[in-house]
Amino acid sequence: MIDLSQIDDLARRLSGLVPPALREGREEMQDNFKAALQSGLARLDLVTREEFDVQRAVLARTRTQLDELRTLVEQLETRLAQRDAGNTRDTPPPQA
Repeated sequence: MIDLSQIDDLARRLSGLVPPALREGREEMQDNFKAALQSGLARLDLVTREEFDVQRAVLARTRTQLDELRTLVEQLETRLAQRDAGNTRDTPPPQA
């Protein structure tokens, strides 16, 4: 979830950047900045840190499984190639 205290802090900093001549509506500006920031962040397609960490773990497991499968396929291809090479030596040439 988004930390609202950080949004409040950012809204305060933004309102602090307003020129002194316009500061009489400072609280209202701060509220407007806060609302605009919250609205903008709400439209973003964000995930929580926990969701991110779970997906990262799933990806790591998937990569490990993929590496294991690649190794297995390479071993099977090697065995198949050796078997095929052995069969061609033992098999008499086809007769016409």
